[in-house]
Amino acid sequence: MDHFEQIFGRLGPTGQVGPPTLEGMFISLLLAFAIGQVIAIVYARTHHGLSYSRSFTQSLVLLVIIAALVMFVIGDDVVAAFGLIGALAIIRFRNVLKDTRDTAFVFMSLVLGMAVGAERHGIAVVGGSFLLMAAIWLHVIRFGTNGYFDGHLSYRTQQAAEEAVRQLRQLISAYCRKVVTVTVHDGGGVVEHVLQVRLRDRSRGGELLDQLREVEGVDDVSLVLRDDHAEL
Repeated sequence: MDHFEQIFGRLGPTGQVGPPTLEGMFISLLLAFAIGQVIAIVYARTHHGLSYSRSFTQSLVLLVIIAALVMFVIGDDVVAAFGLIGALAIIRFRNVLKDTRDTAFVFMSLVLGMAVGAERHGIAVVGGSFLLMAAIWLHVIRFGTNGYFDGHLSYRTQQAAEEAVRQLRQLISAYCRKVVTVTVHDGGGVVEHVLQVRLRDRSRGGELLDQLREVEGVDDVSLVLRDDHAEL
């Protein structure tokens, strides 16, 4: 146990706070690298919109390692801390983050990197796990989505195609939880329908389109989901 504390912490053999060992620093950097990759993977898998950047995703990994190194460089030296702050003040960062969620991931990387650099590995692992699980959960439940419906379904039918209309209603009811008619336009024998739909399973939207296109007397079928209106 004493050997473990000497490797992973700054507690010397006499119980006094001392500088980190090279072995402990190497293990901390490996942990920072692993945590950074997990953060980047979660960010990439839960990202929406057009603002995705490969370089930003890689930067999340490097930020954790850099923050850990910063904490090792500073240590308990106040002079080094002020010197590092002055050096960072000279650097001008001109990259503007378009998404506030990106900012949250940047802060997450920095905080977890600082925790690893301070050799508080338990805090880094537990805190990082909780933050990443929260990000995944918010993504899964689509927290903050503005609107009850998933998108719009449109199609055209022949005015006298009663059998086609009956089949359409059955298919739409099977794939959608909620349907609200937006417009019905009669264009001289051809009726154009536009519906707001909430799908039972968003991943089966393509399957719904294939089923509708197989119905005789139905054409120009399209489904536009809210995710297709990507945030710029």
